[in-house]
Amino acid sequence: MAQAFDPVDPLLAWREEFPILATCTYLISNSLGAMPRAVYESLRQYADAWATLGVRVWGTAHEDRPTWWDLKRAVGDKIAPLMGAAPGTVLMQENASIANSILSSALDFSDQRRDKVVVCDQDFPSDVYSVTRMLPPHMRVEVVRSRDGIGIETDDLLAAIDERTRLVSLSHVLFRSAYVVPAAEIVQKAHQVGAQVLLNGYHSVGVIPVDVAALNVDFYVGGTLKWLCGGPGGVFMYVRPDLLPTLHPKMTGWFAHQRPFAFDLEQFDLRDDAYRLANGTPAIPALYAVQPGVEIITQVGVEAIRAKSLRQTRLLIALADAGGYAVHSPRQDDRRAGTVTVNMPEAYAVSRALLARQFVIDYREGAGIRIAPHFYTTDAEIHAVMAAIADILADGSWKPFSKDRAFVT
Repeated sequence: MAQAFDPVDPLLAWREEFPILATCTYLISNSLGAMPRAVYESLRQYADAWATLGVRVWGTAHEDRPTWWDLKRAVGDKIAPLMGAAPGTVLMQENASIANSILSSALDFSDQRRDKVVVCDQDFPSDVYSVTRMLPPHMRVEVVRSRDGIGIETDDLLAAIDERTRLVSLSHVLFRSAYVVPAAEIVQKAHQVGAQVLLNGYHSVGVIPVDVAALNVDFYVGGTLKWLCGGPGGVFMYVRPDLLPTLHPKMTGWFAHQRPFAFDLEQFDLRDDAYRLANGTPAIPALYAVQPGVEIITQVGVEAIRAKSLRQTRLLIALADAGGYAVHSPRQDDRRAGTVTVNMPEAYAVSRALLARQFVIDYREGAGIRIAPHFYTTDAEIHAVMAAIADILADGSWKPFSKDRAFVT
């Protein structure tokens, strides 16, 4: 069936590396990327290192993996080229809330003339929670609101960034619609008025080209969970190198100490490198598990992934239009990342019926069904999921799910 639709596509050679693709139609890489087969071997290396070296593993390299003490930096260095970052500027964290909280605790909010943080109403809520809950009492939050539920007007964003702004915290790609925010314009305006910018790259790195150095962005937090096929527990935090000495985190731990094994309770001297924003003992198994996906994305290349993603998301939009379904994602290529969100009557129930038929997608309230092909997706799968939606609506097989509103991703 794939040959009926797919052009000659060398990226499909990677399908064999992802076991789940043999059991279902996997169109949910914007939520959890497919697991690479090599994760089994990577986690075996973790277990072998622990089993054979015991506590010595903290300072002893094992096979082709660095010491456990260096793993947060080493994995960050693997991700850095995918986002245009220099070696040594990306540090791994356990999740975005922790990364955001560490960063927020490290910023100086003492200037009473800069009492504003700018966010938008389409950001992932956890990013807003973790940043704004760390703010001192005098700070206020300005929420820029979407006019259409898909994107944020550039003029609205830029107008909100003024001389009272201390920090702009926004998603690089909005999670419901895959709208790509105008990052370069945001950073430029923020810097003009003396503010700093934190971008969340969970829905960007690995599916669209990102160059943090060219953007001159101050801070960038993303994760391996989605488009990097790395699973949970792999969050990366970039800090522009010249800003690192200005950061004094209150949320911290012994990994951030210049002399951690001095166990000095009286003197806490922060490190000068990216470990300055480390905390306590990291989740080592996750740092092993995330690496095969990052390595595959590096080999495939983000430019090739982006080209295929644009072609397949255009196809999804065309098929949605043909079916008469609303499209809640940008139609312009330069404003659309890797997901197309489609909406139709009884969209929630239709999403459950799709899952029952082994089409793995998800539903987001107020938006619709998110469909996210990746480099391993065939055109036949795109056609199949859209045909299944039409069948479900036509034969009424959505009806048993119409009252089921239990939480399912």
